[in-house]
Order: sequence, then structure tokens, then C-alpha cells
Amino acid sequence: MFAFIMRRLGTLAVILFGSSFLLYNLAALSGDPLADLRTSREPNAAQQIIALTRKLQLDIPPPLRYFYWLRGLFGVFIGKFDLGQTRGGESVASAIGSAVPTTVRLVTTATLTAIILGISIGIVTALRQYSKFDYSMTFVSFLLFSLPIFWVAVLLKQFMAIGFNNWLGEPSIPIKTVVLIGIILGLIISSVVGGDRAKSWKIFGVSAIATMLVLQVLVKINWFLQPGLGPIFYLLGSVGIAFGVTQLSMGISNRVALKSSLTVAGIAFVLYFPMQKVFEMQKQGLLLAAAATLTILIAVGVALYFAKIDRAAVVRTTVLTAVLLGILMIVDQLMGTWERYMGSDAINYRPVPTVGQTNPLLEPGDYWVSTLDLLMHLVLPTIALTAISFAGYIRFSRGTMLEVLNQDYIRTARAKGLTERTVIMRHAFRNTMIPMTTIIVVDFASIIGGAIITERVFGWTGMGTLFNKAVGSFDLNLLMGVFFLTGTLALVANLVADLLYSALDPRIRVGSGK
Repeated sequence: MFAFIMRRLGTLAVILFGSSFLLYNLAALSGDPLADLRTSREPNAAQQIIALTRKLQLDIPPPLRYFYWLRGLFGVFIGKFDLGQTRGGESVASAIGSAVPTTVRLVTTATLTAIILGISIGIVTALRQYSKFDYSMTFVSFLLFSLPIFWVAVLLKQFMAIGFNNWLGEPSIPIKTVVLIGIILGLIISSVVGGDRAKSWKIFGVSAIATMLVLQVLVKINWFLQPGLGPIFYLLGSVGIAFGVTQLSMGISNRVALKSSLTVAGIAFVLYFPMQKVFEMQKQGLLLAAAATLTILIAVGVALYFAKIDRAAVVRTTVLTAVLLGILMIVDQLMGTWERYMGSDAINYRPVPTVGQTNPLLEPGDYWVSTLDLLMHLVLPTIALTAISFAGYIRFSRGTMLEVLNQDYIRTARAKGLTERTVIMRHAFRNTMIPMTTIIVVDFASIIGGAIITERVFGWTGMGTLFNKAVGSFDLNLLMGVFFLTGTLALVANLVADLLYSALDPRIRVGSGK
């Protein structure tokens, strides 16, 4: 394995060197950074041309100039790493260093959401092949895949930002809208659950009526302006999460896993009240990190207490339950901050922003208000990126799952009497993830590349913006800095995908044919 990794790293280095050499020379020959100055009538234009020529080393041929740039790159081994300066005089490394966190925050959220939703819905459509839900999601996925992202972004600004902010001025839902929402959700839930016609109509009726009643109650209690879960709904949500995670992971019939998850849910409910005091303390970042570590340790301890056999699976189930319960508690805290956030002078009851990464007028000092502001600025760009990319995950995961379900070992597993949940989760799902690995890993590698159109529409300054700026201004140093980071990650992602293949499929082993 070590020899395989070293060979691949050597190959990747050659590919990166060749591609960077070609890009540098093609970009250098494609435009003239001095074009504007050559036609300028300013009295000091000649002096500016001389200064810029020396600064960018334009008097050196591009092939030779590339090796000067490469020398600065290799300076990392002797502590003199240098990617050069931008045309504005800023260090390229500093410009990239300030843009990467912005891009990671924006694109990571959208990528994770697209992966989770896309794969989940794709698997459900495969299990409900040729059902109403399958046909509906096929139509929706093709529709979203064909939409231009700039148009989607404009629609989101109009209806989910401006329209929603106006609606919050007097949050009321007409009865026609309530009925329509109830019918749509009823159809979705009934199609997901499946069953014969009688069962489908029953689930549709219960879901639709329940949705209508919940919406009416939320409007009556003014929940949209003063949202929150409270201890009762937190307890109900915790129990639901415990049952759901156990069912997906090991099945409710596994009493040990269910007891472990429910015990963690009970502990979380007991800790709900003291955590409200913790959320009001200073240094929330450190406290949350400590709370997360303590949560995982408690979950592991509970799982080991209950489990005598198959401990790894029980620990996995319990830890996942604990993590989701912690996230639910943080969501409840953010809901409690909603009214204070909207009432601030900087927000003025218009909480969904259309541009920017944060609100500069918001007073610092309140950790939860600042966090909520950060999340609200992520809403529209995340929805725009997710809506376009998760459609591909739906189609690919559906096709892969259908192919796996037709394999002989799936029929053998069913013939042995295994439950359908075990067949799907332990046999089909794992093998479905093997071809999905390449797409997921490459998508994560492309995160640093940024989203040029989305960043431009929503006024973010990330890697996509830097790339666009470098191309538009013939800034060769900035272009090569962006390319080197994104190109390296893309090549490493392919190596990681190969290694994950062998982890997911024992049949794939380096040197197994010897």
C-alpha cells in the first residue's frame, strides 16, 4: 500500500507540474497586462509601464518566468514560501488565505446538504421504483438540474428574502394556502411511506390534516416571530430521534441499541435546563467544544454499559443519536435568539439578507446573535447551490441502488430471511456508496474552487471571486495561486477515492492479484 501511495503521489506531482506549466504559459500569452497603460494618455503612463514590467517580471519570457514562480513555491521547504504579489500589491498567499474560509463556509454547507438530501431521496426513489414519489422526484431533479443558477438566485432574492421579510411584518397564512400546503405535504409523505391504495389515502389524510392544524396553531401563538421548542417538544424530538436513528442503524428490534439511545435522550433532556445557563456564559466557542466532547464520551459510556456484544454498532448508533440531540439543542437556542436578533437596529425585522457575508452594522459581543446572523447570510446561497447540485445525487444514487438491488447477493440475503432494513442498510447501501465515493470526494475537493456565479450574485468574496478577478485583470500570480490550491486538492481527491474504494469493498485491495 505504501509503494502504491508513493507511486500515485509521484504521478500526481508530474500531472500538477505539467498542467501548471501549460496554464502559466497560455495565460501569459492570452493577454497583455499593460494594454490599458499602452493606450493611456496620462503623463506618467510610461513610468507606470516600467514599474509594472519590473514588478510582474514581464520582460522575462513566460516559460522562464514560470520557473521563477516555481522557485517561490518550492521555497516552502526552506521557510521562504512565496506565491508572489497581486497587481494591487497584496500577497497572493494572504489573498487566498482570507478567501478560503469564506468559500469553505459557503460551499461546504451546500455540498453536505446536497449529499445528504440527494443520496437519501435517491435511495428512497429506488426503493419506491415507478411509484408516484419516484416519478415526482425524477421530474423535480431534471427540472432543478436544468435551471440556471443565476436565475434561481434572483428568484430566491425576490421570494425568499424580500417576500418573506415583508410577510414577517404581519405573519398570517390564508386558509387557502394552509390547505394547499397540507395537501402537498400529505402527498409527499404518503408517496414516501408507500403501501396499498387504502393505506396511502389514510396516510395522506392524517398528514394533511395534521399539517393544517399545526400551521394554524403556529400562527395563533405567533411562533414565526417568537419561535422555540421548549422542554416538552425537545423531549418529544429527542425520543423521535432515538427511535429513528436506532431503526436506521440497527432496527428497533435491537433492544440494547434502543435502550442505549433512549437513555442518551433522557440524559439530554435532564441537561436541557442547565445548558440554558451555559449558553448565557462567555467564551461560547470553548464551552461548546467541551460540551460536544462530553456528549460523545457520555454516549460511548452508555453504549458500553448496555452492549455486551456487537459493541461497535451500538456505540455508533448511540453517538449519532447524541450528536443529533446536541444539534437539536443548539437549534432551540438559536430559535430563542430569533426575536432578539430581528429586533436589533441593524436587522429591523428583515432577517433574510440578500447580499454580503455578515451584517457590518450588527453590534458585536452577543455570540448567538452573531452566529444567527452568519447562518442567515448562508440561507439563500446554500439553497441556490443545493437546488442545482443535489439533483445529480438523486439520479446517480437511484441508478446505483437499483443496480445493486438486482445483484445475486441481495437475493441471497433476502432468501436467508434477513429483514428488509438489514438488506438495504448493511448490504445494498454500502455497495451503493462505492461508485458514489468518486463524486463525493471530488465535490469536496472542488469546494475550495468556490462558486463564481453564486458569490457574484450574493456579494461574497471567496475563491470564485478571486479566480474571476485574476482572469479579468490578467493577474497571473493570483491565477496560479488559485490554480495550485484547487488543482492539488483535485488530484489528492482522486487518490483518496482510490483508498476509500478498498475501505468500502474488501475485494478491492492493492496487490491482491499477486
